[in-house]
Amino acid sequence: MHCNEIVRLMHCYLDEETTKEEEMQLRVHLSECQNCKRHFHELERTIAFVQGLSHMKAPEGFTERVMAALPKEKRKTSWFEHIKRHPLLVAASLFIMLMAGSMMSLWTEGQERFEFSAPQFQNIKVDEEKHMVIVPAGKVVEGDIVVRNGNIKVDGDVKGNVVAIDGEVYMASTSHITGEVQEIHQAVEWVWYNIKKVFNLLMKS
Repeated sequence: MHCNEIVRLMHCYLDEETTKEEEMQLRVHLSECQNCKRHFHELERTIAFVQGLSHMKAPEGFTERVMAALPKEKRKTSWFEHIKRHPLLVAASLFIMLMAGSMMSLWTEGQERFEFSAPQFQNIKVDEEKHMVIVPAGKVVEGDIVVRNGNIKVDGDVKGNVVAIDGEVYMASTSHITGEVQEIHQAVEWVWYNIKKVFNLLMKS
């Protein structure tokens, strides 16, 4: 299938308007075309960030506490007026910067270790020597699989997300993944991934 048609499918998939057959065509193409895969992940990150900000809500009284803690100035400056007009935006920016700094630190600390998390260990195989987690054909894993400094090979089914941090995701044509497939190779992508996780947890609570 031509890449232009795949881009159309990407938008339909993100709008939840694809058939199962179209979804499978999209997943197979993304596993073979790196340019389309990068474009798809950029679309996902943009949508997740916009959705996360639209649902973001400061705790009760947070704005008043931030404003009370600011130094009192007799002279009104343009930046101070801007803060007064957009306190929630300032608070959100500070929160994101602090979280990004924390995530960057975690990224640096774990650059060498092979780690993974997955439910139902009886339905997966782990090759420690090759740093690979495998979902064999005919096996079903219900939940997310996250591998760091290693690869994921999916021959069976995963009812959740598949995330490879500093690694690759290999999908067989017979595999089926209901959630997102992500490959994170840069610190910025790692920060986005964790911010999305936090937003999702906040929305569920």
